[in-house]
Amino acid sequence: MVNVEEDIDNIGLISLDPGLEPYKDHFKYRMKRYLDQKKLIETHEGSLEEFALGYSKFGFNREEGFIVYREWVPAAQEAEVVGDFNGWDGVNHKMEKNQFGVWSIRIPDSDGNPAIPHASRVKVRFKHSNEVWVDRIPAWINYATQDPTKFAAPYDGVYWDPPPSERYQFKYPRPPKPQAPRIYEAHVGMSSSESRINTYREFADDVLPRIKANNYNTVQLMAVMEHSYYASFGYHVTNFFAVSSRSGTPEDLKYLIDKAHSLGLRVLMDVIHSHASSNVTDGLNGFDVGQSSQDSYFHTGERGYHELWDSRLFNYSNWEVLRFLLSNLRWWLDEFKFDGFRFDGVTSMLYHHHGINVTFTGNYNEYYSETTDVDAVVYLMLANYLIRNIWPDATVIAEDVSGMPGLGRPVSEGGIGFDYRLAMAIPDKWIDYLKNKEDEEWSMKEITRCLTNRRYTEKCIAYAESHDQAIVGDKTIAFLLMDKEMYTGMSCLTDASPVIERGIALHKMIHFITMALGGDGYLNFMGNEFGHPEWIDFPREGNDFSHDKCRRQWNLVDTEHLRYKFMNNFNRAMNLLDEKFSFLTSEKQIVSSVDEDDKVIVFERGDLVFVFNFHQVNTYEGYKVGCDLPGKYRVALDSDATEFGGLGRVGHDSDHFTTPEGVPGVPETNFNNRPNSFKVLSPARTCVVYYRVEETLEETDNDKSASLTETDIGNKMHSSTISFEGASSSGDKGVGPSKELTETEAL
Repeated sequence: MVNVEEDIDNIGLISLDPGLEPYKDHFKYRMKRYLDQKKLIETHEGSLEEFALGYSKFGFNREEGFIVYREWVPAAQEAEVVGDFNGWDGVNHKMEKNQFGVWSIRIPDSDGNPAIPHASRVKVRFKHSNEVWVDRIPAWINYATQDPTKFAAPYDGVYWDPPPSERYQFKYPRPPKPQAPRIYEAHVGMSSSESRINTYREFADDVLPRIKANNYNTVQLMAVMEHSYYASFGYHVTNFFAVSSRSGTPEDLKYLIDKAHSLGLRVLMDVIHSHASSNVTDGLNGFDVGQSSQDSYFHTGERGYHELWDSRLFNYSNWEVLRFLLSNLRWWLDEFKFDGFRFDGVTSMLYHHHGINVTFTGNYNEYYSETTDVDAVVYLMLANYLIRNIWPDATVIAEDVSGMPGLGRPVSEGGIGFDYRLAMAIPDKWIDYLKNKEDEEWSMKEITRCLTNRRYTEKCIAYAESHDQAIVGDKTIAFLLMDKEMYTGMSCLTDASPVIERGIALHKMIHFITMALGGDGYLNFMGNEFGHPEWIDFPREGNDFSHDKCRRQWNLVDTEHLRYKFMNNFNRAMNLLDEKFSFLTSEKQIVSSVDEDDKVIVFERGDLVFVFNFHQVNTYEGYKVGCDLPGKYRVALDSDATEFGGLGRVGHDSDHFTTPEGVPGVPETNFNNRPNSFKVLSPARTCVVYYRVEETLEETDNDKSASLTETDIGNKMHSSTISFEGASSSGDKGVGPSKELTETEAL
């Protein structure tokens, strides 16, 4: 950005959405703040990339003949290093403070070896203003553990510097960035079928092959950053540069990531920069001893505390906080070879009210006002700029429920820079329907509107359920559908009850229509691919510290005579369909029919035609569906197939020939605004996908006679007609938040 003033005036985001013009001053202000901050960092630190190498300066680092330790504790009056290496007596290891509040010490080697042995315990001890000495885990520590023999024992920092023979060496390159991520959200600790905490290596060897077999291309790991309270699901981070020691060492996590890369799986990390644990003994909050905000990682008073989460909130305008958080991103990318991040709690960051008791309606005034936390916005812009410069193929996802425009547009346009936003309204809609509506009350228009309600040019990750939907007090979708009958009715050795038959059918349909219509990528939480029963409940005092609901019962899907395999098979086939036809990346998304009476939704994604029949009992023979391209169509995927637990009513060898509808180029004369149609069999509670078969004329060398061959044209999926976020409806042209666009209009 050479001409700063010119860049500030030229907000590309407004060109994409003229409705943002009234808020141009807001965009100019935050863009200037971003550029000024970036320029300051470049002036005083060399570059943003060098600034984000804070872990090579702070914390413990090796220099020739020394261990050098630095810590930013401006509120401290004295400081020293203590640990196993000096008998927890720091009298001979006093630290010195510079003008920026950074304490440091150089500890010489002893007999040619580091004075602090690898894997030994360490802490920083400092005295603050009330003359009290406190021990704290170093803020930049790479590893922290607790005594397993003591209940609720405090954590200790661990000096981690393994010898070369014990240091894991990566063997496999990062896989290329997929055009559409199919994400498997996983928690390593609860991934065992046994009632215990699983390890990184066991997850790598036992669970990663399952993920690969189900045709996912990305793994999203939760709870990687150290968190002293296991039941926080990893969201109350205490040590930001340390891997969760419950599941193993840093080298074990590297093994997991390398194993994933060897399978062609990318690995994203849940990164929590929206808040920090309020734990004083084990976490970053221990460095807050009542000083001013400029000398702390956190804001003071109400601004520094999240009342619903009981956690501390960062001061994103502070120089050392920016160094800490930006370096944290680079640490996980460089040291562990993660392929990107899912930023947690972005809504809380974007607004001073943190989204608490706020309903977002889509009115632009809700996004750009004095309630916007511009400090946090600037941090996120810097973070996304940095990530792209370090690893251009990184995937970065925002967990945001507000839908702030520009969140998923490049920083250079005035956006915040994320690749994707999680479509968080979709699972809420499904839970509402499953809990509060009878099947006949389900609205096809509401479902379609929810799935297509997203901003043009800003991509979303769709999901029917994640870890959130199954936390204690709630249930998985499968358990909401089938409840207690899952304990007795899942055997194939007996006929399925109506509850089980309905449950498996709707489980497949809910997840598939979410994937096919809901976004530009798809996410599934570990175990939900096969309809995991019950709910998630971490070991805690309230359940006698049981792991029973904090594990994954892989035996259910592995047992051949149980019906869980049907949902798993269909999940695998859903992902394979996208692998083969790339429909998630197609901008052609046209909903041609939303019929409330028939309970049928018909839409196109790419050149595939999707037919969803949600009716409880009605099967439609010769059901007419519209399509774009003329020709012959065949079944690509059928939820009613016997391998998916269906009744096998749809013929897969049948050819469906199209009939032209109305006048070409005149949509109002067409069938549901589509120039062609064909007829299908649509059984109750099924979804069937049709692909177009291309007929090519081949001549033989002998007689030059013509013969027809059929070629799958799954890779030829682009069309001059594009529809974004919805389209026309049978009897109602207004379904969906935007109209059908021609290519010229879209551009």
